[in-house]
Amino acid sequence: MASRGRLHHVEVWVPDLGRAVKSWQWLLESLGYTVHQDWSDGRSWRLGETYIVLEQSPALSADRHERRRPGLNHLAFHAGGRAEVDALVEQAPTYGWHLLFPDRHPYAGGEQHYAAYLEDGDGFEVELVARDEP
Repeated sequence: MASRGRLHHVEVWVPDLGRAVKSWQWLLESLGYTVHQDWSDGRSWRLGETYIVLEQSPALSADRHERRRPGLNHLAFHAGGRAEVDALVEQAPTYGWHLLFPDRHPYAGGEQHYAAYLEDGDGFEVELVARDEP
């Protein structure tokens, strides 16, 4: 099976779907995802065989994600070259994202790792990883 072991989907429960869609739609569509499903309590985007779901569930037990607690810390995406990562960082605040570790950006992950770490208004973190360039 060619797809065995690949990620099928990620479902993220959010406290405010409208706010989350503003942030995540911009990011995911900038990375090449397209809208896959849309319903009253959620939306999903697909890239290839993998999709990402945002859902505002009535079963949610907190109003903010805390990435430093047990559970999901962040999602990391291939984001193209360094210029593409830089462009996303520049646009991110318009869509509710802020740069984490600005004093170490773009090498917060180490001297050989060019990436941006962004956090949205609900506390979810993404890592945008630049491909290796000479």
